[in-house]
Amino acid sequence: MSGDAPRLSALVVVHNEEARLAACLDHLRFADELVVVLDRCSDRSGAIALEYGARLIEGAWEREGGRRNAGIAACTGDWILEADADEHVPPALAEEIRTVIATSRFDWHEILVDNYIGSRRVRHGWGASFGKAAYPGLFRRGVKHWGDERLHPALTWRGRKGPMLRQRLNHYVDRNISDMIRRLDSYSTARARDLRERGETWGSTLANLRRMVSRFFKCYVRRGGWREGGYGFLVATCAALYPMLSHLKAKLEKE
Repeated sequence: MSGDAPRLSALVVVHNEEARLAACLDHLRFADELVVVLDRCSDRSGAIALEYGARLIEGAWEREGGRRNAGIAACTGDWILEADADEHVPPALAEEIRTVIATSRFDWHEILVDNYIGSRRVRHGWGASFGKAAYPGLFRRGVKHWGDERLHPALTWRGRKGPMLRQRLNHYVDRNISDMIRRLDSYSTARARDLRERGETWGSTLANLRRMVSRFFKCYVRRGGWREGGYGFLVATCAALYPMLSHLKAKLEKE
């Protein structure tokens, strides 16, 4: 590699991910630097990261944005690729990333995602705060900042957005349907806490009934969830339930 080529940092933020971290890092060997943020880890995540030559950032963060910002600040590359422990970068995407950072006139790019439930690829129907069909994961150092929310923090950008990458990231989001339901419970609980802190309940129950209908339609019809059979129906149902559950938890629970 030429000495003039941009350096790439790969950033992974984890909490007790010893079962999945090695496979994730194995797919990030093409990066010039690996940075792993260990958020209150009590398992072998740190030891596994060291085996791959990663630089470790250890701490305890209550909110997603804080730990991600800490990781971004620790990266020294010209470009940063954010990935999670349940995500793999296939060789074709790795090659495209290298080409993009060497030639791009822009400051950040979105990456398409193939989501898996167990061994089943579910490409269509994701979104509405319950899964991602794409994410802004490749960016120059200094242009991306996460907000302070517990779940799905807002993003602040500097610079120009470039075209979406063509190759896809593999995201092993849920092991099975039970995992999907547990994730829905976790997401809605975190969202409810953010709402309570701001003195909100995300509108009225009637407004959230309307959200349920519109989100189901968006995921199942407009985003093609119907193509995925029962899995697409499940994804759309979870996306529809998310705002209502968050609203009711914020309204009826105290913590």
